[in-house]
Order: sequence, then C-alpha cells, then structure tokens
Amino acid sequence: MTTTRTAETLRYTFDDRNTRWYRLGDFEHFVFAMLDVDREKLIVDFMLKFPAHEQIFLHRHLALTNTFVVQGEHRLYEPDGSLMEIRPVGSYTSSLPGDPHREGAGDGGGVVFYSVRGKDGVLFEGLDEDLKVNVTLSLEDFASAYEEQKNAR
Repeated sequence: MTTTRTAETLRYTFDDRNTRWYRLGDFEHFVFAMLDVDREKLIVDFMLKFPAHEQIFLHRHLALTNTFVVQGEHRLYEPDGSLMEIRPVGSYTSSLPGDPHREGAGDGGGVVFYSVRGKDGVLFEGLDEDLKVNVTLSLEDFASAYEEQKNAR
C-alpha cells in the first residue's frame, strides 16, 4: 500500500472544552486528564496540559512512554532547567526509561498525550535538586486517579 501526503491538509485546533482537567496533588504547572488504565496489559493513558513557559517537577520515567503533542509544543529541560528539546505539535515520540528531566510548553501552553506501557509498580520518580527520589507515581496511583475522575463526572 502506498500513502501520499496531501499538499492541502486542513489544520485543526484541539478543543478541550469537554475535557475535565484535574490537579495531581500539590504538583504545579500542569493539570491532567486520565483516559484509561489497563491493569492487565499494564498501560496507562493520560493527557497533561501545560501553561506557557513553566516547568514541572524534576522526574524520571521508569517505563516505556509514548507521547503525542496534541497542541502547542512539548519542551523538555535538563535537571538544571536549561532547554534540552522542543517537540512541535504533531510530534510522536517513543522513549525508553531515561534520565531525569523537567517538562513544559512554549508560547500558548501545550497539551501532550502520554501512553505509559509495560510496567507494574512505580512508573515515575519525582526527584529533588540532588536527584534523590522524593515521590513516586505507580500504576495503582494512576488507576486510583482514573477511578476518582470517572466518579467525578
């Protein structure tokens, strides 16, 4: 099968009026919306919405994480806060567990879809400035958040 790119593609703006965004504890500079948790297949799907030019807490991913930039741009920062990478709208990335970093968005903020796959237990570690773990987020934490959000509707 052959596919071709059309020269005149329509542009869309993500309309999140029907998305219910929630805070995650005391974490700042993002809100999130749980989409699904499949305990059997070990998959957690959610979206984060970042305000413009803010950075979230220093953290490390402990599982394969696929991301898709739905709106704006997804910015990744080194632990010291310096810019590491900019992913424009429409970017899809599949990342193995990796190095500590921060995330955020550029002008106008951003929305990023995450699909975390194939790991039970701890999926993310929050780190202090000395790169010591100060909080963890597990599959069960996301499953609880998903149930809370479903029940809040």
